[in-house]
Amino acid sequence: MNETSSNLVSARGVSRRSLLAGAAAAAALPTVVPASALGKDGATAASDRIGLGFIGVGGRGSGHVGSLLNARDVQVLAVCDPYKSKIAKNKARVDRRYKGCGAYQDFRQLLARDDVDAVFIASPENWHALHAIHAVRAGKDVYCEKALSLTVAEGRALCKAVRRYGRVFQIGTQQRSDARFRMACELARNGYLGKLHTIKVGVPGGRKLPVAVPKDPPPDIDYNIWLGPAPWTPYNDLKCSFNWYFMSDYCAGWIQSWGVHHVDIALWGQPQLRKGRVTVEGTAVFPDEGMADTSITWQTKITASDGVVLSFCSNRVPGHSQGVRFIGDKGWVHVRRGGIQAEPASLLRTTLKASDERLYVSRSHHGNFLECIRTRRDTAAPVEAGHRATTATLVADIATRLRRKLTFDWKAEKFIKDEAADKMLSRSMRAPWRL
Repeated sequence: MNETSSNLVSARGVSRRSLLAGAAAAAALPTVVPASALGKDGATAASDRIGLGFIGVGGRGSGHVGSLLNARDVQVLAVCDPYKSKIAKNKARVDRRYKGCGAYQDFRQLLARDDVDAVFIASPENWHALHAIHAVRAGKDVYCEKALSLTVAEGRALCKAVRRYGRVFQIGTQQRSDARFRMACELARNGYLGKLHTIKVGVPGGRKLPVAVPKDPPPDIDYNIWLGPAPWTPYNDLKCSFNWYFMSDYCAGWIQSWGVHHVDIALWGQPQLRKGRVTVEGTAVFPDEGMADTSITWQTKITASDGVVLSFCSNRVPGHSQGVRFIGDKGWVHVRRGGIQAEPASLLRTTLKASDERLYVSRSHHGNFLECIRTRRDTAAPVEAGHRATTATLVADIATRLRRKLTFDWKAEKFIKDEAADKMLSRSMRAPWRL
């Protein structure tokens, strides 16, 4: 990593790499050193590699480990998870590449390592803000999975921490690194659709869960660490897996965790939706039994001050297929993972003019994060973008739960004259955890 920025040095004091470089210069001893450590044969010298740690190495986190394990300019140094088996599996993968990967159940031990420059966070949503805030305080750059936070208040606290400590931050809304999504937003922002009036967003709906029998946690898991700031409830065999997405102690459901992907694109293509005051209304179907308590289907509407409507629904609602559709009075463009369509089709052959607004170009979400660690510039999906998109999904969820129209003020990040709604913008945390 090229330490050319005073931001990194001032945030962490003398850098690890500068100490390594000084030690290397002083230790002029006849030692046999692997060519890879010296940067020969196309490899990056160990002193110039970005040291990575991974917090949460289940399905998504394990995928991050695999994607970065063979990158030339990084080294995976540590993995962390409440599950011993997940730690062991990922440590073994790393150790086959290079020996000495650290393994931890408590993330604070990983963050205490001076050789870890950046962390990837793929824990459940109720942990995201705390893991990330602890990381930036420890001088680490952060790649954090979506959604950014469980509440609006947590997201705001994380934004402040990232800027205060001068860290690079990338949220895992990887569609910002897809040229098709960028193109759709540029067509919308530059008037090629005419006057924009509606944006339709469709994402997968939630699910029900059966009742599970409480039991003692198995030896494999540190259940207290898994719960973290969430309220204490007994362990069961369903909770600590994929099912937590649909339990509001840990996530607001797929209205939030899936919704944030496409809502982020809607806000990228129509910034007015995240300015001033907007009205929010909607309805949802919630489970009537079992462990799940997040919405199964929903229909919500966010209306900007200029009248543009974001119709954000589960994709079982007619007219809201998977993806984002920007609709203007001269045409529309619909973008989803793997495809883009437009009417008229000629819109997809548009060549932007020199005077048009261009959006941030990133061709690899991981690659962009690593590049920004070196350059200290903002990423394609900075913390504020993640916070805005997460906030939009959360205020939509609040509207469905209260079943009335609300007015949300983006500047204050509060509802207008609605104490009950405002109380839902934050939650208490189980001791000893706090922001």
